[in-house]
Amino acid sequence: MKPEEEMVLKVTKEIVIKYIEIGRLPITNFDEAFRSIHKTVQETVRPEKG
Repeated sequence: MKPEEEMVLKVTKEIVIKYIEIGRLPITNFDEAFRSIHKTVQETVRPEKG
């Protein structure tokens, strides 16, 4: 795994954990939220070149 990919996963994990801790993310929506947050973080780190 590239260091950039690892960083994206770690940041995504931290965000998801924080949302769960403060009660903003029910565990039933984990999959959808993780994918959405991961995509956002990934696009922020590596914006599409067009």
